[in-house]
Amino acid sequence: MLVFVQCVINVVFARCALQIHCPEKDNSPQKYYALMAFSYLGAMVASNLALQYVSYPTQVLGKSAKPIPVMILGVIMARKKYPFRKYIFVFMIVIGVALFMYKDKKAVDTTHTLGSGEVLLLVSLFLDGITGGVQDKLRAEHRSPTHCMMLWMNVWSVIYLGVAIIVTGEGIAFMQFASRFPMVIVNMLIFSVCSAVGQNFIFMTVTNFGPLTCSIFTTTRKFFTILASVIIFQNPMAFRQWIGTVCVFIGLALDSMYGKERKPPKNTS
Repeated sequence: MLVFVQCVINVVFARCALQIHCPEKDNSPQKYYALMAFSYLGAMVASNLALQYVSYPTQVLGKSAKPIPVMILGVIMARKKYPFRKYIFVFMIVIGVALFMYKDKKAVDTTHTLGSGEVLLLVSLFLDGITGGVQDKLRAEHRSPTHCMMLWMNVWSVIYLGVAIIVTGEGIAFMQFASRFPMVIVNMLIFSVCSAVGQNFIFMTVTNFGPLTCSIFTTTRKFFTILASVIIFQNPMAFRQWIGTVCVFIGLALDSMYGKERKPPKNTS
């Protein structure tokens, strides 16, 4: 229900933004927005279901590989072309984040069905790649404006989730819960408004820099949050985490300097 409310607020936010700044007419096919919404929600569901079989650190570790499927599906679906060094830099960042977040002292959990959580994480990553590939296609072929992309993806998400709420009866259960704890509605609205503001910047990043750059931002955000906590509270870091930190910083620095294919200078003679 929370995700449904988030998507509704996102629709309102995007519509208001379009009223303030109306771009050129968006001629993007609705089938792309429908597919993007489906893969976006599917990735979220698969990722959450994976927590029934694997620990949260394992889930975070698995999702840190998100830039890889985004890059691969962008190449397949949108015919994106990256220089070979770009692949190396992205792998450096992903490996660095994985090394930093890996919990080597965590005992292996043998109580869950072997492989179920891992398969769900792979499904989630694949759907993340589909979302990125569709965004690349919309960006390259139709130049979809930021808030049009945000609006229609959330409109389709509201449709999908609305059907799911009706089928499962979750809406009735939520109304009963909210009648006993009315403050939950206020908290959900506050959370959803903050989420809409954040999603606004995510779609700005996607339309201006591409979904791969956005996925790198969202992946390294967790890394920098934990790193800031380590620095502020002076928590000790393992040698492996130092190696991961160096990999991330070197990967980000090299990607910012050499990650893009340089265009040859125009011949003015």
